[in-house]
Amino acid sequence: MQPLTGLTVVEVSSFVAAPLCGVTLNQLGAQVIRVDPIGGASDVKRWPLTADGTSIYWTGLNKGKRSATIDVRSAKGQELVQRLVTDGDGIVVTNAVLPWLSHDALAASRSDVIHVQLLGRGDGSTGVDYTVNAAIGYPLVTGPANHAGPINHVLPAWDVCCGLYAALAVVSAVHQRERSGAGARITLALEDVALATAGNLGLLTEPQVIGTQRERLGNAIYGQYGQDFTSSDGARFMVVILTPRHFRDMVEVTGTGSAVAALAGALGVDFGVEGDRYRYRDVLSGLFATWFADRTAEQVTAALSRTTVLFERYRTFAEVVEDPKVTDNPLFSRLHQPGVGEYLAAGLPAAFDGVHPTSEAAPALGRDTADILTEKLGLTAADIARLAETKTIA
Repeated sequence: MQPLTGLTVVEVSSFVAAPLCGVTLNQLGAQVIRVDPIGGASDVKRWPLTADGTSIYWTGLNKGKRSATIDVRSAKGQELVQRLVTDGDGIVVTNAVLPWLSHDALAASRSDVIHVQLLGRGDGSTGVDYTVNAAIGYPLVTGPANHAGPINHVLPAWDVCCGLYAALAVVSAVHQRERSGAGARITLALEDVALATAGNLGLLTEPQVIGTQRERLGNAIYGQYGQDFTSSDGARFMVVILTPRHFRDMVEVTGTGSAVAALAGALGVDFGVEGDRYRYRDVLSGLFATWFADRTAEQVTAALSRTTVLFERYRTFAEVVEDPKVTDNPLFSRLHQPGVGEYLAAGLPAAFDGVHPTSEAAPALGRDTADILTEKLGLTAADIARLAETKTIA
């Protein structure tokens, strides 16, 4: 029994945020029914694709769900989707703005409906991760310090955060309904997620309060010491120093004690203080870099592993999947995905009593349509045949 076992959620979605909400709820035990238009939504063939055209992206974000394909442009198809919500547990998550799937339309049939609407921007206008990111400032503080233009992130951070916020919203609304009997109309805008995050982390507060704004630092870390270094055989390491103990160990292992002490005396600073380490990060990095350049990656790893210094070697995704952090990690379990093959798939990062909840393979598009309509709405085989004949379902 998982925390959300017995709960059914209808998901009408595409791309990242809403599907991630659904797969998260499924890993917590909910049955998630993804509804797509016939032929699939616009993400059904999103790259990367296997040799036979199966989307690794789509299957990854739809693990464990049930799939129904319905003509949502037809009145009959819209009625079927509405009934799946209102005749079921009354919960829908969607990033599609559709009048017939709105909170008001559903609440007319079921007053305690929980409706989670994902938007691009709070005013209802469109926005995606990369356009939202461009608008809030991050690309102009990302990348090398001497770079003049914006640099986009590769991680769709706001999509991911938005999907997890949406899952939290569903769980919170279910809890509220159990106590009060009231449903919920929840809107969650991608841009608001990004703005809230930038605000919570101080990037929007800084220019308001002290009149400065974040500078571009390359691989350094704002406000504390962090820098990347290269070993003699070309491996790159990220090193982070958060505490005076970390710094003392870094100085000791690199044999730079005399030079660091002389530097501190000449500058009149205390490198036991985080701000001073950050302020003079470039000169400190110059001292430490020689030690890395004189040692192989294996030697660097062995030496730093005997200290409290926080470090890690930069790795490719291909290297990571062969590392014990994946192959021997209980977070991952073997999954056979039709059209993709067998691979190590991640479960829920949170472990309940030491166990990471997992998901089954993603369904083939539309695989469960007839079964869902039979189980949830009580349709007969003749009803299903008529719907298929009129191309209301596939």
